[in-house]
Amino acid sequence: MKHHKKKRSAAGAALKAAFPHTIPILAGFLFLGMTYGIYMNASGFSFVYPMIMSLVIFGGSLEFVAVQMLLSTFAPLQTLLMSVMIQARHLFYGIAMLDKFKGTGAKKPYLIFGMCDESFSINCSAEIPEGVDKGWFMLWVTALNQLYWFCGSTLGGLLGSLITFNTEGLDFVMTAMFVVIFLEQWLKERRHYTALIGVAVSTACLLIFGADSFLLPTMACILCMLTVFRKPIEKSLEGSDDPK
Repeated sequence: MKHHKKKRSAAGAALKAAFPHTIPILAGFLFLGMTYGIYMNASGFSFVYPMIMSLVIFGGSLEFVAVQMLLSTFAPLQTLLMSVMIQARHLFYGIAMLDKFKGTGAKKPYLIFGMCDESFSINCSAEIPEGVDKGWFMLWVTALNQLYWFCGSTLGGLLGSLITFNTEGLDFVMTAMFVVIFLEQWLKERRHYTALIGVAVSTACLLIFGADSFLLPTMACILCMLTVFRKPIEKSLEGSDDPK
C-alpha cells in the first residue's frame, strides 16, 4: 500500500514538473493537429482515421504524407521506404537518448515509441528538479505531447465533419510546415550545409526523375550526403552557438 502511494506521489510530482515544459507544444500541436484532422476530413476520411493515426503513428510529417499514401494505389514497399526515410532522424534521436533512458524500466518502450522532435528536445535538455523521478518526468513529457496531438487531430476531424467551408488549398499546410522546418534549420546552422544539400539534391532529383517519382531517390541521396558530410555538418552546428 505504501509502495503504491509512493509511486502515485512520484508520478504526480513528475507531472507537475513536466507540464510547464510542454505548454508551448500544447498551442502548436492543437493548431497543427486540428489542421491535420480537417485535411483528413477534406480528403474523404472520417474523424476516426486521424484519431487512430495520432495514437499508432504519432509522427506529424508522416501523418500528413500518409493521407496521400492512403489515396494512392496500393504500394506497400514504397510506403514502407518512404515512412522510414521521413522518420529516419529518429534513429539519431534514439542513439542520443540511450543514456537518458537507462533505468526507466517498463516506461522505456513507450518513451521510445512516443519520441517526437519536441519530446526529444525537452527530455534531452530540460533540467529535472531535484527529487523528481527522471523516468516519470520523461514519460509525462512524451504522453502530454501525444495527448495534445491526439486532441487536436480528433477535434479537427470532428470539426471538418460538422462545418462546411471551402477547403481548397488546405493541403498546402504540409508544404508550409516543411518550409518552417527548413527555415529553422537554416537559422540554426552557420554554414547551411544541410539546407543547401536538401535544396540541391531535391532539385536534381526532380529534374531527373520527375514530380511523380523524385521523393524516394531524393531522401535516399540526402541521407547518403548527410552521412558523407557528417563531420563538417556537426562542426557547423557546434559553431552556431557562438555569438560571433
